[in-house]
Amino acid sequence: MGDKTSTQSGAAGRAATADRPGSVRNVVLVGHSGSGKTTLVEALALATGAINRAGRVEDGGCLSDYDEIEHRQQRSVQLSLVPVQWDGVKINLLDTPGYADFVGELRAGLRAADAALFVVSASQDALGIAGATRMVWDECAAVGMPRALVITHLEAARASFEEMTELCRQTFGGEDPDAVLPLYLPLRGEPGPDGHAPVTGLIGLLSQQVYDYASGVRTEATPTPGQLPLIEEARNRLIEGIISESEDETLMDRYLGGEEIDVKTLIGDLEKAVARGSFHPVLAAAPAAEGSKQGLGTTELLELITGGFPTPLEREAPTVTTPQGKPCPRLTCDPEGPLAAEVVKTSSDPYVGRISLVRVFSGTLRPDETVHVSGHGLEDRGHEDHDVDERVGALSAPFGKAQRMLSQAIAGDLACVAKLNRAETGDTLSAKDQPLLMETWEMPDPLLPVAIRAHSKADEDKLSQGLGRLVAEDPTMRLEQNQDTHQVVLWCLGEAHMDVALERLRSRYGVQVDAVPYKVSLRETFGARSAGRGRHVKQSGGHGQYAICEIEVEPLPEGSGIEFVDKVVGGAVPRQFIPSVEKGVRAQAARGVAAGYPLVDVRVTLLDGKAHSVDSSDAAFQTAGALALREAAADTRIHLLEPVVEVSVLVSDEYVGAVMSDLSGRRGRVVGTEQSGGGQTLIRAEVPEIEIGRYAVDLRSLSHGTGRFNRSYARHEPMPTQVADRIREQAEA
Repeated sequence: MGDKTSTQSGAAGRAATADRPGSVRNVVLVGHSGSGKTTLVEALALATGAINRAGRVEDGGCLSDYDEIEHRQQRSVQLSLVPVQWDGVKINLLDTPGYADFVGELRAGLRAADAALFVVSASQDALGIAGATRMVWDECAAVGMPRALVITHLEAARASFEEMTELCRQTFGGEDPDAVLPLYLPLRGEPGPDGHAPVTGLIGLLSQQVYDYASGVRTEATPTPGQLPLIEEARNRLIEGIISESEDETLMDRYLGGEEIDVKTLIGDLEKAVARGSFHPVLAAAPAAEGSKQGLGTTELLELITGGFPTPLEREAPTVTTPQGKPCPRLTCDPEGPLAAEVVKTSSDPYVGRISLVRVFSGTLRPDETVHVSGHGLEDRGHEDHDVDERVGALSAPFGKAQRMLSQAIAGDLACVAKLNRAETGDTLSAKDQPLLMETWEMPDPLLPVAIRAHSKADEDKLSQGLGRLVAEDPTMRLEQNQDTHQVVLWCLGEAHMDVALERLRSRYGVQVDAVPYKVSLRETFGARSAGRGRHVKQSGGHGQYAICEIEVEPLPEGSGIEFVDKVVGGAVPRQFIPSVEKGVRAQAARGVAAGYPLVDVRVTLLDGKAHSVDSSDAAFQTAGALALREAAADTRIHLLEPVVEVSVLVSDEYVGAVMSDLSGRRGRVVGTEQSGGGQTLIRAEVPEIEIGRYAVDLRSLSHGTGRFNRSYARHEPMPTQVADRIREQAEA
């Protein structure tokens, strides 16, 4: 970095390969939607020779965002791997969506990577560092993942590298803002007609060299006498920041004593500090202009990745056990070690079938070998547990729509595996004679319900299979067959997540579905004691139907269900027909007695009745029991019971008032708050479920993307009269 020179070693049309873990860098790009992550990936691919012109691979296809949905929505919606080669190092660039609805794809990228590149747009001002981006930064900090920042969109009017760098220092520096410092300062050319001066080059703060990109190819030059004073303050601050992170305790004293520290020593200490995650350099980048071979700052960024970011050898692998839970020795990144790989993403190709993106943590994965597939299982999300052997298909490196064949994938590398029909995201691949299971990684809980139904009979026949494949691809989605409302419900992370899921069902699996209003599982109960008489008497020639029963119904405490008590005396209802009355009562209770919701928490007592020696039957007394319950319901107030959920909302302190006010407006009861550290507050509340169907979307808007919540069922309780009346009117309409 700073005074190094590197050469391109990639080539368009050839797969990037790695022969040892030390020659691999796995880097995930993180940033707000629109910050320029995908454009930056394309600029790096162009600089390494992986593509022959901006955004195009050798066969003419787009490098990334090639999915039909991404083209239509003009944004990334899935994790993309772009492998490139630079100076003998294979760099696996993991491009993640910036929109909050696709945080599952981001988490997959974090799992697969060893370092993170945070991309911040100078044109978005303070919005360029969104709350969600700050949360990801904190997640990376918690696990010690090395991070660097890249400021993009410097060509925009009023864009300021200096102002955005200072904002990054304040936002990400925490107690040590000098751990976030630029390595280069942008140089601007002559102002254009609009008065805006374009960035044409960079000046290295350590090397004190000018790197000029004005010609489309990076050239080095000696700075003019007037340029050096412009970088003196920033250079001194950077040197002090590097020395403060140095393992050489004498370095600071020597520097303060006036000694000129050798640039190579500073670069060595800088690279070590970056690799261990204690120093976070800031760089600038811009895409290549038409006809240019290099985008601004791409060489400097590649030097940082290859020289400063850690190899897989330096990152600790996830903990492993046997599939039965027995602890195993910790994995090391050794190509000769036991095979341990993880599926970080699952996708489907209409021609190839299922494709699994795999990170190899130990051993070497080869085509056509049999591996063991172990999974934790996510039954609540429609994912079965796995403990099976499968044959690995071809190994490949993705490049746009193309898949370039690989002979193997060594420890530390990433590869796509074809035809793993049982493996899903999060599953472990290991040797069949030495099965392993990796610790699970955190996945966000989908909290936006979307009820769907097949558009036609033809779609209905394909719906089950299509939904199964969709959920297998996306572990952040949960499929529910609601037994109370008889609805098929997809639980998603947000509206954009829902739109993409429904579009994939249509375009990828040929299943057209309609979204319908989501129904909450309401209940009914009696408000007071009541009595009813069921009379079912019919004579139409031959055997008739004769059954009369009298019942009394009284409400019970919550959770009591339906109790049936027999108090018939004198054989008014023959013993063989008493179970028939109970069956009819329970069947009617399941159908509801007022608005069509199940009746609960009542005691039904059979008091009296009449029978006929010839015309009475099991069916007649079932009907009489149902009629008696309906008559009893007509003579008293029926309460509608709604589910109440316990909600825990974690939100930044600045939004606590707005969130609590919003919960109150949803008929919620705040039961407590507590400080959670890091300027956040945990709000606990009880809210009717019918009021929070869209809370996943609304909370994101209220908290500017910083709020998170979870929910759990608490109980059913009576619904307010005015709300219940509205529900009844809708049921009768």
